[in-house]
Amino acid sequence: MTKARPGAVRVVSFGYGHGDAPAAHLTLDLRAHFRDPHVSPAMRELTAAHRRVRRIVLGTPGVKALLTATVRAVQAYDAGPSARDTVIAVGCAGGRHRSAVAADVLARRLRRRGHEVTVEHRDLHRPVIAR
Repeated sequence: MTKARPGAVRVVSFGYGHGDAPAAHLTLDLRAHFRDPHVSPAMRELTAAHRRVRRIVLGTPGVKALLTATVRAVQAYDAGPSARDTVIAVGCAGGRHRSAVAADVLARRLRRRGHEVTVEHRDLHRPVIAR
């Protein structure tokens, strides 16, 4: 039996510095492996809504490959015989830069493949974490 359309996906970006990761089928931890715009004082107060932040995050080696692999993982979950909605949690230190950019790009890529996608930026509105 073939599914009529892909399942729904919920993508949640968050910052580990603001609390535990939300429950999810897939959790991407971007803290250790990917460039953090926060280290630049000029970028610190900006968010994923800013073009400069998106350019830096998406220009980091490995990020696009991780996003591609995540889309494939969602498709694998969706292909299962008991497929249900899939939740992806994407975390970084503060939830304002890397995780939010990655969540938005994942949502766009999944929508192109027919998924109904909702995005929640849990910590985007929270203050910058002092490090």
